Amino acid sequence: MENNKNNISSNSEQKETMHGSDFADRVWQESWTYIKTVVDIMREPFLILDKDLRVMAANEAFYQTFQVEQKDTEKKIVYELGNGQWNIPDLRKLLEDILPKNTFFKGFEVSHEFPLIGRKVMILNARRIYKENTTAEIFPPIILLAIEDVTEMMDVAKKLADHTNQFEARMIGRTQQLEVQFLELEKEINNLKKKP
Repeated sequence: MENNKNNISSNSEQKETMHGSDFADRVWQESWTYIKTVVDIMREPFLILDKDLRVMAANEAFYQTFQVEQKDTEKKIVYELGNGQWNIPDLRKLLEDILPKNTFFKGFEVSHEFPLIGRKVMILNARRIYKENTTAEIFPPIILLAIEDVTEMMDVAKKLADHTNQFEARMIGRTQQLEVQFLELEKEINNLKKKP
């Protein structure tokens, strides 16, 4: 009889664990669908990385911007993407600190010459999706990496700076010419004043 009670208790614990596991799996799948849907509609390129910094998913904007395919992106460690353009020591440090130290970063600038798309200047932001000790048993820790292509904006800023510098140089040259002309005019006026 005691054995039966233990078996019944053990069976109900297993069922609860199975139901709990099924529930957790269902919640995770629904959350994952939600996260992917939100990321997919973003205009900026996004990567979703797992705890090993392996790409779990990328949005359409990422594939279009970098002209890569899903098969060459998903399940690859972020540093191995493309020709290793993401294998940057400062970026590695930032990404590798996010999960253990529960940190995030914003505004990390990357400039790289890509094989198909040429030079790009990007601003990277990354953050952990779930915090440890709250939902870790249901949701695996993942990192959302947003990539903002600021190449055009940087090119416009450089052109504006170049035009400003050229304008300033012309203005300095023009001012110097005017000063010389003013001095010559002043001399002539003084010479005219000296004449009777």
